[in-house]
Amino acid sequence: MIFMILLASMGGVLVGLSRQLNGRLSVSTSPLIASFWNHIVGFVALTALGLLIGGLLPSGAADAPWHAYVGGPIGVIFVASGRWVIARIGAVNTALLVIGGQMISGVVFDLFRSVPSSLWLSSLGVLLILAGTAITQRRGKFGAKSPKS
Repeated sequence: MIFMILLASMGGVLVGLSRQLNGRLSVSTSPLIASFWNHIVGFVALTALGLLIGGLLPSGAADAPWHAYVGGPIGVIFVASGRWVIARIGAVNTALLVIGGQMISGVVFDLFRSVPSSLWLSSLGVLLILAGTAITQRRGKFGAKSPKS
């Protein structure tokens, strides 16, 4: 169990590092160029890993329904728009936006799928996400010192 927790933590650190590096690349070049390099490096690394480990093209991949491959174009749009957003609102606020959106979407999907859950706990979670985002925004406005002081 500890190994899995460490693995998940390392994944989070690497995602944060990736966002920082790609955000900086986006600021110094453009969001589309940063997205292009992000996808080229990822493609090369994952292809090499797939060739090294094996199973680059799993059996049955050609039989998968068309909608199984929609995630690729959605990922490209997500990465490209993420580079654009990081350049404008910063990496921390972008991370809050992504995490909050994922959690709220999860609650909405659970409601639509009639997954047994506690409505008040889900509502409390969404409320805490929104409150945390509001506190972060307020701290940014009122916590900064003015240039004249």
